[in-house]
Formats: sequence, structure tokens, C-alpha cells
Amino acid sequence: QVQFVESGGGLVQPGESLTLSCEASGIIYSPEVMGWYRQAPGKQRELVASITSGGIPNYADSVKGRFTISRDNTKSTVYLQMNSLKPEDTAVYYCYAKVQLVNFWGQGTQVTVSS
Repeated sequence: QVQFVESGGGLVQPGESLTLSCEASGIIYSPEVMGWYRQAPGKQRELVASITSGGIPNYADSVKGRFTISRDNTKSTVYLQMNSLKPEDTAVYYCYAKVQLVNFWGQGTQVTVSS
């Protein structure tokens, strides 16, 4: 059974930084893609960033230049460094891993950006 341990969420002020991490376990095959989605109250879940097993990243336009995604394949762990946070980044952030064309999801971690 695939399980995730997510950490790093919290409350910060605008302009500050946070780093999210997500470690997947119970996976036999290395995920083809790992990444993060987010969902704000009253809005649909949206892709924030993803990264392939080869290290190729993909970002939503709203976070380009501010967020950096990385992964450690030896630990099945993905990271999201978030800089220059804005109030509109407030959401629950969900880690995911695509394994054999199936998406597996973490439980989510809250990120709140507020003064």
C-alpha cells in the first residue's frame, strides 16, 4: 500500500518562504512523475509543479520563478521550495506520485500566507 509522509506546511507572512517535503513508501517502481497540487477554498485543485524521474520540472505559470521542485529518487521524496509567498498561495497542498500510470495522493498539508 502506498503511503506518503508530508511535512513543511504552516503559517507565514507574505514574502516569506516554506519548503514542503513528501516521502512515498510502499512503492515497488520508481514514480515516473512526482509533484504537488493545491486546492484553495471554493476552487478546483490545480497543478503547482511536477518533476519526472529524469529531473525535468514543470510549473504552473503562477509560481514560475518563485517555486522550485526537486526530488531524491533514492528516497522517493519530492520537495517544493516556495519563495516570495503570496496570500493567493494559501491552500491545501497535496503531494502525488504517478506509478505505472496510476496517481497516488498524499493527505495534504495546509499552507497559509497572511499578515
